[in-house]
Amino acid sequence: MDLQHWLGEASRAVERWQGQFGPYQPHPSTAVGDEQFGAALATFTERLQDNYPFFHPSYAGQMLKPPHPAAVVGYLTAMLINPNNHALDGGPATAAMEKEVVASIAAMFGYGEHLGHLTTSGTIANLEALYVARQTHPGRGIAYSSDAHYTHGRMCGVLGMAGTAVPTDAAGRMDLDALAAVLATGDVGTVVATTGTTGLGAVDPLHEIVPLAARHGVRVHVDAAYGGFFTLLAGTGLIDPAPWAAIADADSVVVDPHKHGLQPYGCGAVLFRDPSVGRFFVHDSPYTYFTSDELHLGEISLECSRSGAAAAALWLTLELLPLTSDGLGAVLAAGRRAALRWADLLEASDVLAPYQRPELDIVSYFPREPSLSAIDAASTRIMQEGMTAAVDPVFLSVLRVDASAMASRHPEVAADAEGARILRSVLMKPESETYLSDLHARVSALARPMTLL
Repeated sequence: MDLQHWLGEASRAVERWQGQFGPYQPHPSTAVGDEQFGAALATFTERLQDNYPFFHPSYAGQMLKPPHPAAVVGYLTAMLINPNNHALDGGPATAAMEKEVVASIAAMFGYGEHLGHLTTSGTIANLEALYVARQTHPGRGIAYSSDAHYTHGRMCGVLGMAGTAVPTDAAGRMDLDALAAVLATGDVGTVVATTGTTGLGAVDPLHEIVPLAARHGVRVHVDAAYGGFFTLLAGTGLIDPAPWAAIADADSVVVDPHKHGLQPYGCGAVLFRDPSVGRFFVHDSPYTYFTSDELHLGEISLECSRSGAAAAALWLTLELLPLTSDGLGAVLAAGRRAALRWADLLEASDVLAPYQRPELDIVSYFPREPSLSAIDAASTRIMQEGMTAAVDPVFLSVLRVDASAMASRHPEVAADAEGARILRSVLMKPESETYLSDLHARVSALARPMTLL
């Protein structure tokens, strides 16, 4: 799509809407001249060049990629109006869009009746879910895997709750025997299962966690911030469908549209299967919620002001790429196929080895060195030389693993250190599928120290 054309169309549409309310003149205090603005813009755009090429498949480092052009148009168009989705009178149109996209996400997860809304991040979404966990099970703590996102431990501190890290198995998934022992203490009220850890992309066995938690009268919250949209691939043969089907039986779930949902940053979502948890958000405001008897989104959220533009961007994107296996799912499928193919290439490589088989689109691997210290040094060198190369740079990230984690997967590696940094690549851009041969060849070349760059 021609982004410049549609941005122009969007701007003109907003101008036509503004014209319905009669002429007005902006106040002179906000006026700047074209020459002044041009100078500032030139400095601004020059400074923006101090970035990595997140758009290019040679960037295979962190969870970063540009939003879809439809999301850009939707966000910028609504931003010209600047609605606030806290109360209906702050953004009537975008609040309706938010309710529609949240309903679509709920349906994707198998939720019928539900309560949910968008948030500014996955962190805030998880905070709200853990807040409800505290309110429903006062005095009881949270259990999450030792490979879960660090936000859960931090948010337990914020909420004054006890947090327990449950050991993981040799694939980075929550260990069920260890979880059973934790639940048997009676100290835990909610288990956080992760469907797509941010380090390895590991998927906790949610289909086994849900019945285990139920036997102990414990709630289940699903942190699907990274992997949630892989639900769309559950029937394609590209992933094990069992954990994803079990989300429908979990008490709450979080997902980040600003990851695989192709949205700009500032778009998370939290959903609860039981709408009655809305009672924990009840509050009074002396100047809002009076324009409609309909539920205002601020009445079911810990946040107040939230960008209506985020809801608009997601709504427009899902109109074009719906939450189906051949809609948005096709975007995720490309990255998943790329990860599986790279795993095969790594298995056959003489210089790189897979750390473990990818479950989603995050590939972890390391230079075939005999010891942890040698792996650490080589991984660091490859990452640094890759992004500073004058020709064909490649951008990777590293993941710190401890000696026991490496030994459980690769006992042949000498444990001469407490741990090591290994290489990690996130293939969330669908273009990674067509670029993969070049990416593998480039990293393989970097893994050979004597190769001339």
